[in-house]
Amino acid sequence: MIKAGIIGATGYAGGELVRLLLRHPEVNLIWLGSRSYNGERYADVYRNMTTLSDSVCRDDNMKELAEEADVIFTATPQGFCAGTVSEDILNKAKIIDLSADFRLKDVAVYEKWYKLQHASPAFIKEAVYGLCELKRKEIPGARIVANPGCYTTCSILTLWPLVREGLIDPDTIIIDAKSGTSGAGRGEKLANLFCEVNENVKAYGVTTHRHTPEIEEQLSYAAGRSICLNFTPHLIPMNRGILVTAYADLSDAGIQGEEIVRAYRAHYDKEPFIRFLGEGVCPETKWVEGSNYTDIGFCLDKRTGRVIAMGALDNLVKGAAGQAVQNMNLLFGLPENTGLEMVPVFP
Repeated sequence: MIKAGIIGATGYAGGELVRLLLRHPEVNLIWLGSRSYNGERYADVYRNMTTLSDSVCRDDNMKELAEEADVIFTATPQGFCAGTVSEDILNKAKIIDLSADFRLKDVAVYEKWYKLQHASPAFIKEAVYGLCELKRKEIPGARIVANPGCYTTCSILTLWPLVREGLIDPDTIIIDAKSGTSGAGRGEKLANLFCEVNENVKAYGVTTHRHTPEIEEQLSYAAGRSICLNFTPHLIPMNRGILVTAYADLSDAGIQGEEIVRAYRAHYDKEPFIRFLGEGVCPETKWVEGSNYTDIGFCLDKRTGRVIAMGALDNLVKGAAGQAVQNMNLLFGLPENTGLEMVPVFP
Protein backbone atom coordinates (compact mmCIF):
# COMPACT_ATOMS: atom_id res chain seq x y z
CA MET A 1 0.00 0.00 0.00
CA ILE A 2 1.16 3.51 -0.83
CA LYS A 3 1.30 5.66 2.28
CA ALA A 4 -0.07 9.07 1.30
CA GLY A 5 -0.37 12.35 3.13
CA ILE A 6 -2.11 15.58 2.19
CA ILE A 7 -1.10 19.06 3.30
CA GLY A 8 -4.03 21.40 2.77
CA ALA A 9 -6.62 18.66 3.16
CA THR A 10 -9.45 21.01 4.12
CA GLY A 11 -9.42 23.16 0.98
CA TYR A 12 -11.65 22.19 -1.93
CA ALA A 13 -8.87 20.46 -3.89
CA GLY A 14 -7.61 18.80 -0.71
CA GLY A 15 -11.10 17.61 0.15
CA GLU A 16 -11.45 16.13 -3.31
CA LEU A 17 -8.11 14.34 -2.84
CA VAL A 18 -9.45 12.82 0.37
CA ARG A 19 -12.60 11.66 -1.42
CA LEU A 20 -10.57 9.98 -4.18
CA LEU A 21 -7.82 8.49 -2.04
CA LEU A 22 -10.18 6.98 0.53
CA ARG A 23 -11.54 4.69 -2.19
CA HIS A 24 -8.21 4.06 -3.91
CA PRO A 25 -7.42 0.33 -3.58
CA GLU A 26 -3.65 0.85 -3.26
CA VAL A 27 -3.51 3.81 -0.86
CA ASN A 28 -3.36 4.14 2.90
CA LEU A 29 -4.20 7.77 3.70
CA ILE A 30 -2.12 8.45 6.81
CA TRP A 31 -2.06 12.24 7.19
CA LEU A 32 -4.69 14.92 6.67
CA GLY A 33 -2.86 18.17 7.21
CA SER A 34 -4.61 21.46 7.93
CA ARG A 35 -3.22 24.53 9.63
CA SER A 36 -6.71 25.98 10.08
CA TYR A 37 -8.32 22.85 11.55
CA ASN A 38 -5.37 21.20 13.28
CA GLY A 39 -6.67 18.84 15.99
CA GLU A 40 -10.25 18.71 14.69
CA ARG A 41 -11.95 15.62 13.31
CA TYR A 42 -11.95 15.69 9.52
CA ALA A 43 -15.57 14.52 9.42
CA ASP A 44 -16.54 17.56 11.50
CA VAL A 45 -15.01 19.83 8.86
CA TYR A 46 -16.55 17.97 5.93
CA ARG A 47 -19.78 16.33 7.04
CA ASN A 48 -19.98 14.28 3.85
CA MET A 49 -17.15 12.26 5.42
CA THR A 50 -19.27 11.19 8.40
CA THR A 51 -18.61 7.45 9.08
CA LEU A 52 -16.16 7.42 6.15
CA SER A 53 -13.18 8.98 7.89
CA ASP A 54 -12.23 8.95 11.56
CA SER A 55 -9.01 10.92 11.00
CA VAL A 56 -8.05 13.97 13.01
CA CYS A 57 -6.45 16.86 11.16
CA ARG A 58 -2.74 17.26 11.76
CA ASP A 59 -0.46 20.21 11.09
CA ASP A 60 1.43 21.07 7.90
CA ASN A 61 4.83 19.76 8.98
CA MET A 62 6.15 18.38 5.69
CA LYS A 63 9.46 17.32 7.22
CA GLU A 64 7.69 15.12 9.77
CA LEU A 65 5.25 13.82 7.16
CA ALA A 66 8.13 12.74 4.90
CA GLU A 67 9.25 10.34 7.63
CA GLU A 68 5.94 8.50 7.37
CA ALA A 69 4.69 8.88 3.79
CA ASP A 70 5.68 7.59 0.37
CA VAL A 71 3.95 10.49 -1.37
CA ILE A 72 2.96 13.96 -0.20
CA PHE A 73 0.24 16.00 -1.89
CA THR A 74 0.52 19.73 -1.27
CA ALA A 75 -2.86 21.33 -1.93
CA THR A 76 -1.63 24.67 -0.66
CA PRO A 77 -1.32 28.31 -1.78
CA GLN A 78 1.58 29.34 -4.00
CA GLY A 79 4.83 29.63 -2.08
CA PHE A 80 4.23 26.96 0.56
CA CYS A 81 5.76 23.98 -1.22
CA ALA A 82 8.70 25.98 -2.58
CA GLY A 83 9.33 27.39 0.88
CA THR A 84 9.23 23.99 2.59
CA VAL A 85 10.70 21.39 0.23
CA SER A 86 14.27 20.23 0.80
CA GLU A 87 16.71 17.63 -0.47
CA ASP A 88 16.15 15.63 2.70
CA ILE A 89 12.38 15.53 2.15
CA LEU A 90 12.74 14.56 -1.51
CA ASN A 91 15.06 11.71 -0.59
CA LYS A 92 12.28 10.23 1.55
CA ALA A 93 9.00 10.97 -0.25
CA LYS A 94 7.64 11.96 -3.63
CA ILE A 95 5.86 15.31 -3.83
CA ILE A 96 2.87 16.13 -6.02
CA ASP A 97 2.36 19.87 -5.75
CA LEU A 98 -1.05 21.24 -6.71
CA SER A 99 0.16 24.84 -6.54
CA ALA A 100 2.07 26.65 -9.28
CA ASP A 101 5.45 26.63 -7.51
CA PHE A 102 7.15 24.28 -9.97
CA ARG A 103 5.02 24.51 -13.12
CA LEU A 104 7.00 27.26 -14.85
CA LYS A 105 10.60 26.62 -15.87
CA ASP A 106 11.65 30.28 -15.82
CA VAL A 107 11.81 31.56 -12.24
CA ALA A 108 11.62 35.16 -13.46
CA VAL A 109 8.30 34.43 -15.19
CA TYR A 110 6.95 32.84 -11.99
CA GLU A 111 8.00 35.81 -9.88
CA LYS A 112 6.53 38.30 -12.37
CA TRP A 113 3.10 36.68 -12.62
CA TYR A 114 2.74 35.41 -9.04
CA LYS A 115 4.36 38.40 -7.30
CA LEU A 116 6.40 36.04 -5.12
CA GLN A 117 10.11 35.40 -4.74
CA HIS A 118 10.69 31.72 -5.47
CA ALA A 119 12.08 30.07 -2.36
CA SER A 120 13.70 27.01 -3.98
CA PRO A 121 14.60 27.63 -7.63
CA ALA A 122 17.18 24.82 -7.50
CA PHE A 123 14.34 22.28 -7.75
CA ILE A 124 12.56 23.86 -10.73
CA LYS A 125 14.67 22.14 -13.37
CA GLU A 126 14.01 18.63 -12.09
CA ALA A 127 10.29 19.09 -11.47
CA VAL A 128 8.11 17.38 -14.09
CA TYR A 129 5.00 19.08 -15.40
CA GLY A 130 2.28 16.61 -14.49
CA LEU A 131 -0.01 16.71 -17.49
CA CYS A 132 -0.08 12.94 -17.88
CA GLU A 133 -1.21 12.85 -21.50
CA LEU A 134 1.89 14.81 -22.54
CA LYS A 135 4.51 13.86 -19.94
CA ARG A 136 3.69 10.21 -19.28
CA LYS A 137 7.24 8.97 -19.91
CA GLU A 138 8.85 11.57 -17.66
CA ILE A 139 6.58 11.33 -14.62
CA PRO A 140 7.54 7.87 -13.24
CA GLY A 141 11.12 8.93 -12.42
CA ALA A 142 10.23 12.28 -10.87
CA ARG A 143 10.71 13.39 -7.29
CA ILE A 144 8.54 16.50 -7.73
CA VAL A 145 5.48 16.56 -9.97
CA ALA A 146 4.00 19.98 -10.71
CA ASN A 147 0.29 19.26 -11.00
CA PRO A 148 -1.17 21.59 -13.67
CA GLY A 149 -3.92 24.11 -13.01
CA CYS A 150 -7.54 23.59 -14.03
CA TYR A 151 -7.73 26.31 -16.66
CA THR A 152 -4.37 25.24 -18.05
CA THR A 153 -5.21 21.56 -18.25
CA CYS A 154 -8.39 22.24 -20.20
CA SER A 155 -6.81 24.86 -22.46
CA ILE A 156 -3.69 22.86 -23.29
CA LEU A 157 -5.47 19.57 -23.95
CA THR A 158 -8.08 21.32 -26.11
CA LEU A 159 -5.47 22.98 -28.33
CA TRP A 160 -2.43 20.69 -28.25
CA PRO A 161 -3.17 18.53 -31.34
CA LEU A 162 -4.04 21.59 -33.43
CA VAL A 163 -0.80 23.35 -32.50
CA ARG A 164 1.36 20.23 -32.69
CA GLU A 165 0.12 19.28 -36.15
CA GLY A 166 0.43 22.82 -37.50
CA LEU A 167 -3.27 23.12 -38.29
CA ILE A 168 -3.62 26.57 -36.72
CA ASP A 169 -1.56 29.73 -36.45
CA PRO A 170 -0.68 29.68 -32.73
CA ASP A 171 -0.13 33.44 -32.65
CA THR A 172 -3.86 33.95 -33.28
CA ILE A 173 -5.09 31.89 -30.31
CA ILE A 174 -7.75 33.48 -28.13
CA ILE A 175 -8.98 31.47 -25.14
CA ASP A 176 -12.29 32.29 -23.45
CA ALA A 177 -12.64 30.22 -20.28
CA LYS A 178 -15.30 29.88 -17.61
CA SER A 179 -15.03 28.34 -14.15
CA GLY A 180 -17.32 27.40 -11.31
CA THR A 181 -16.71 29.16 -8.00
CA SER A 182 -14.87 26.25 -6.35
CA GLY A 183 -11.94 27.15 -8.59
CA ALA A 184 -11.40 30.23 -6.44
CA GLY A 185 -10.82 28.11 -3.32
CA ARG A 186 -12.58 27.75 0.02
CA GLY A 187 -11.25 30.91 1.64
CA GLU A 188 -13.59 33.74 2.54
CA LYS A 189 -13.58 36.35 -0.23
CA LEU A 190 -16.08 39.13 -0.84
CA ALA A 191 -16.13 38.44 -4.60
CA ASN A 192 -17.18 34.82 -3.96
CA LEU A 193 -20.17 35.50 -1.70
CA PHE A 194 -23.48 34.08 -2.93
CA CYS A 195 -24.98 37.51 -3.56
CA GLU A 196 -21.92 38.53 -5.58
CA VAL A 197 -21.84 35.39 -7.73
CA ASN A 198 -25.45 34.32 -8.11
CA GLU A 199 -27.24 35.55 -11.25
CA ASN A 200 -23.95 37.01 -12.44
CA VAL A 201 -21.13 36.30 -14.89
CA LYS A 202 -17.92 38.30 -14.81
CA ALA A 203 -14.52 38.34 -16.43
CA TYR A 204 -11.49 38.70 -14.18
CA GLY A 205 -7.73 38.74 -14.49
CA VAL A 206 -8.09 40.16 -17.99
CA THR A 207 -4.58 40.24 -19.56
CA THR A 208 -3.08 39.42 -16.14
CA HIS A 209 -4.31 35.95 -15.16
CA ARG A 210 -1.38 33.91 -13.88
CA HIS A 211 -2.33 30.75 -15.76
CA THR A 212 -1.50 32.57 -19.00
CA PRO A 213 2.28 31.90 -18.99
CA GLU A 214 1.68 28.25 -18.09
CA ILE A 215 -0.56 27.78 -21.13
CA GLU A 216 1.89 29.66 -23.33
CA GLU A 217 4.87 27.65 -22.13
CA GLN A 218 3.32 24.27 -22.78
CA LEU A 219 1.79 25.19 -26.15
CA SER A 220 5.16 26.67 -27.14
CA TYR A 221 6.62 23.17 -26.75
CA ALA A 222 3.91 21.92 -29.12
CA ALA A 223 4.65 24.70 -31.62
CA GLY A 224 8.42 24.34 -31.40
CA ARG A 225 8.75 28.06 -30.77
CA SER A 226 7.63 30.72 -28.34
CA ILE A 227 4.01 31.83 -28.70
CA CYS A 228 1.89 34.58 -27.17
CA LEU A 229 -1.87 34.31 -26.72
CA ASN A 230 -4.91 35.91 -25.13
CA PHE A 231 -6.51 34.17 -22.13
CA THR A 232 -9.59 35.55 -20.41
CA PRO A 233 -11.26 33.68 -17.52
CA HIS A 234 -14.81 34.19 -16.29
CA LEU A 235 -16.51 33.26 -13.02
CA ILE A 236 -19.93 31.70 -13.40
CA PRO A 237 -22.54 30.79 -10.76
CA MET A 238 -22.04 27.05 -10.43
CA ASN A 239 -19.97 24.90 -8.08
CA ARG A 240 -17.79 22.87 -10.45
CA GLY A 241 -16.62 22.88 -14.00
CA ILE A 242 -14.33 24.48 -16.57
CA LEU A 243 -15.43 25.29 -20.10
CA VAL A 244 -12.82 26.51 -22.56
CA THR A 245 -13.74 27.98 -25.93
CA ALA A 246 -10.61 28.65 -27.98
CA TYR A 247 -10.42 30.46 -31.31
CA ALA A 248 -7.58 30.38 -33.83
CA ASP A 249 -6.97 31.00 -37.52
CA LEU A 250 -6.38 27.94 -39.65
CA SER A 251 -2.82 27.74 -40.96
CA ASP A 252 -4.19 27.01 -44.43
CA ALA A 253 -7.59 27.96 -45.84
CA GLY A 254 -7.92 24.51 -47.43
CA ILE A 255 -7.87 22.56 -44.15
CA GLN A 256 -10.96 20.41 -43.77
CA GLY A 257 -12.75 19.09 -40.71
CA GLU A 258 -11.55 15.56 -41.46
CA GLU A 259 -7.92 16.65 -41.01
CA ILE A 260 -8.71 18.14 -37.62
CA VAL A 261 -10.56 14.99 -36.58
CA ARG A 262 -7.55 12.87 -37.59
CA ALA A 263 -5.22 15.07 -35.54
CA TYR A 264 -7.32 14.74 -32.38
CA ARG A 265 -7.75 11.01 -32.84
CA ALA A 266 -4.04 10.46 -33.47
CA HIS A 267 -3.22 12.14 -30.16
CA TYR A 268 -6.12 11.10 -27.97
CA ASP A 269 -7.73 7.87 -29.15
CA LYS A 270 -5.77 5.81 -26.60
CA GLU A 271 -6.10 8.29 -23.75
CA PRO A 272 -8.29 6.90 -20.95
CA PHE A 273 -9.46 10.28 -19.70
CA ILE A 274 -9.92 12.28 -22.90
CA ARG A 275 -13.18 11.87 -24.77
CA PHE A 276 -12.97 13.41 -28.23
CA LEU A 277 -16.55 14.12 -29.28
CA GLY A 278 -15.88 15.05 -32.90
CA GLU A 279 -16.83 17.93 -35.16
CA GLY A 280 -19.94 19.91 -34.36
CA VAL A 281 -20.30 18.62 -30.78
CA CYS A 282 -19.99 21.27 -28.07
CA PRO A 283 -18.91 19.84 -24.69
CA GLU A 284 -20.85 20.70 -21.54
CA THR A 285 -19.56 20.81 -17.98
CA LYS A 286 -22.44 18.61 -16.83
CA TRP A 287 -21.11 15.78 -18.99
CA VAL A 288 -17.89 15.55 -16.96
CA GLU A 289 -18.95 16.60 -13.45
CA GLY A 290 -17.46 14.45 -10.71
CA SER A 291 -15.19 12.60 -13.15
CA ASN A 292 -11.61 12.69 -14.40
CA TYR A 293 -12.65 13.10 -18.03
CA THR A 294 -11.90 15.96 -20.39
CA ASP A 295 -14.43 16.24 -23.21
CA ILE A 296 -13.27 17.96 -26.42
CA GLY A 297 -15.09 18.99 -29.58
CA PHE A 298 -14.69 21.58 -32.32
CA CYS A 299 -16.45 23.53 -35.05
CA LEU A 300 -14.85 24.68 -38.27
CA ASP A 301 -15.88 28.13 -39.44
CA LYS A 302 -15.04 28.22 -43.14
CA ARG A 303 -16.54 31.69 -43.48
CA THR A 304 -13.87 33.24 -41.24
CA GLY A 305 -11.14 30.64 -41.73
CA ARG A 306 -11.07 29.82 -38.04
CA VAL A 307 -11.50 26.77 -35.85
CA ILE A 308 -13.39 26.96 -32.55
CA ALA A 309 -12.11 24.25 -30.21
CA MET A 310 -13.97 23.50 -26.98
CA GLY A 311 -13.04 21.56 -23.86
CA ALA A 312 -14.81 20.79 -20.59
CA LEU A 313 -13.60 19.22 -17.33
CA ASP A 314 -14.33 19.16 -13.62
CA ASN A 315 -11.92 21.68 -12.10
CA LEU A 316 -11.65 19.74 -8.83
CA VAL A 317 -11.05 16.34 -10.43
CA LYS A 318 -9.15 16.40 -13.74
CA GLY A 319 -8.28 20.03 -13.00
CA ALA A 320 -6.76 19.23 -9.60
CA ALA A 321 -7.19 16.13 -7.40
CA GLY A 322 -7.98 13.53 -10.08
CA GLN A 323 -4.98 14.56 -12.11
CA ALA A 324 -2.85 14.39 -8.94
CA VAL A 325 -4.01 10.81 -8.36
CA GLN A 326 -3.31 10.03 -12.03
CA ASN A 327 0.23 11.32 -11.46
CA MET A 328 0.58 9.23 -8.31
CA ASN A 329 -0.46 6.11 -10.20
CA LEU A 330 2.27 6.75 -12.77
CA LEU A 331 4.86 7.45 -10.08
CA PHE A 332 4.22 4.11 -8.39
CA GLY A 333 3.76 1.94 -11.47
CA LEU A 334 0.01 1.44 -11.12
CA PRO A 335 -2.49 1.41 -14.00
CA GLU A 336 -3.16 5.06 -14.69
CA ASN A 337 -6.90 4.80 -14.16
CA THR A 338 -6.69 3.11 -10.74
CA GLY A 339 -9.20 4.72 -8.38
CA LEU A 340 -10.36 7.14 -11.06
CA GLU A 341 -13.02 5.31 -13.01
CA MET A 342 -15.89 7.50 -11.85
CA VAL A 343 -19.00 7.87 -13.97
CA PRO A 344 -19.86 11.59 -14.34
CA VAL A 345 -22.75 12.76 -12.17
CA PHE A 346 -25.88 13.74 -14.08
CA PRO A 347 -27.99 15.78 -13.69
